This record gives sequence, structure tokens and C-alpha cells, in this order.
Amino acid sequence: MAAQNPPVQGASSVHAAARGAIYEYKPLSPAQLAWRRFRRNRLAIVGLIIVLIFVFAGVCAPLVSPFPYDRTNLFKTWLPPGRDPAHVLGTDELGRDILSRLIWGARVSLVVSLAATGIVVSLALLFGFLSGYFGGVWDYALNRMFEVIGALPGLLFQILLMLLIGNGVLQVTVAISILGWPGLARLVRAQVLTYKERDFVSAARSLGATTAFIMVRHLLPNIINPLIVAVSFAIPGFIAAEAGLSFLGYGINDPLPSWGKMVGAIGRYLSSPNYLYVGVIPTVALALLVLGFSFLGDGLRDALDPSSDRARL
Repeated sequence: MAAQNPPVQGASSVHAAARGAIYEYKPLSPAQLAWRRFRRNRLAIVGLIIVLIFVFAGVCAPLVSPFPYDRTNLFKTWLPPGRDPAHVLGTDELGRDILSRLIWGARVSLVVSLAATGIVVSLALLFGFLSGYFGGVWDYALNRMFEVIGALPGLLFQILLMLLIGNGVLQVTVAISILGWPGLARLVRAQVLTYKERDFVSAARSLGATTAFIMVRHLLPNIINPLIVAVSFAIPGFIAAEAGLSFLGYGINDPLPSWGKMVGAIGRYLSSPNYLYVGVIPTVALALLVLGFSFLGDGLRDALDPSSDRARL
């Protein structure tokens, strides 16, 4: 009679644990899947790091800047980078520390661009929902308004507006945002038109849900992803617009520093190449921040769109 194999100790417990693991498996949430796709995009991670560095510098400007942005020292004017250990990036024509002004300039650029983004998103959601959800006269009138605003020459209109309301952080924010919302409003309108006739919206409407409830509970969560992507690409445009206005002298008032104003100030010293570093350094910083937001926006677009070829696992 053949000897029977002795039972394997703990085999039943192993099988039970395996069955428990199967039953306890939880699928990843959409946010977890988006983060997994995002972190696999190396350029997006680089962009996120660049943006976080500038955001940290801007938020903590009073703590991390070596000197006050308006402190002058006429005994240390035109120090090139590396000449004086106390002024790593050198000084300008008034002896002001360039690194300190660069850090405070990042604060100004981020405050203006983020405030303009908040205004633009609010207007885009308001008019986009009105146009897309109600349609009819609302849709016709608002579309004509989108076309009129879109036909205005952006830079010239912003300069004219700055001449009327004056310079300053609030004024430049208004000037930038007043022409920046029709594009996002069209995006919101298109998304609302796509979803407002879906079954879940019709079901909510038949159950007596209010218009505000349908917009906030059912439509907004479905349009938030493309809106986030569009905003991430719009922020670099706002940063560049503020720098352009300040470069032309219609942006931030002295003595508050601005990257565009720092670049524009070197115009009268172009005949001497020894002074070009004063304009080159803020130009590089501006390019890096815009590039960082562009990489971040590209990564968000792929992460929030599972159908994207680059987002497929």
C-alpha cells in the first residue's frame, strides 16, 4: 500500500490568506490612476519641481531673500555674478542685490498670474454655464460677446487700460484677466453642451433637482479635468503678459521688482556687454518658470486623459 504524503503544514491557512487577498483587492481610484500616469512622465515631474521651487521662493521671499529688494548700496554697483560672496548673482546700477529682487519678482509674477487665473476661471465658469446650459438668447448673446472680446488686440488694449487705471499689482491683474477668459468660457460651454443631455443629468432633472444642484453636482465634476489642463497652460501666458507690460513700463510700480521690469531696465546699458547679466538672469528665470508650467500642463493633460496614447499603461 503506497504511503500517503503527509499534509503540508499551514497549507489551508495559505489558501485562505490568498482568497482573502483576492477579496480584499480594491481598484485604484481615478485620482490614484492619474497620479500613476503623471509620475511616469519625467518631464512633468521636472516641471512640477521647477514650479514648486519658484512657488516656495515666492511664498517665503521675506525669509529666503538675502537682502530687502529695495536696499541700495552705491559702493557696490554693477557687481557681476560671483564677484562678491554676499551678492551671488551680482548687483544692479543702484547696488541692489539681484538674487533678492529675483526672488521678490517671482512672488509678484505668481501673485499676478494666480489672481488673474482665479478671475478668469470664475468668469469662464459663469458665462460658460449660462451659454451652454440655458442656450437660446443667452447662448447667442454670450457668443457674440466672446467674439467681440476675442477680436480686441490684446497687448494694445492692455496698455490702453493701464493708461486709464494706472500701474500696480491690482491694475495689471485686471488688465491681464479681462481678455483672458473667453477662451476658457468657450471650453466650459462645449463641455456643458456635451454633458447636459446625458442620462444622469436627465434623471436628476426628472427627480426635481435644481439647476444649481445639477451644475455643481453633475456637470462641474465632469468638466473639471479639461479645465485644469487649460488653466495650467494659461498661467504661463499670464506670467509672460505681466512681464511684457512691466518691460514696457506699464506694469508694476517701483520699487517693487518685476522680472519684466528688470529685463527692460537693461535697455539703456546695451552698449556695454559687461552689464548684460542684469537682464539675462531674470530672462532665464522667466523662461524656466514658463517652461515648468508648460511641462506640468503637458503632464496633467496626459494624466487626466486615460485615452491618451502616452497615458496608456
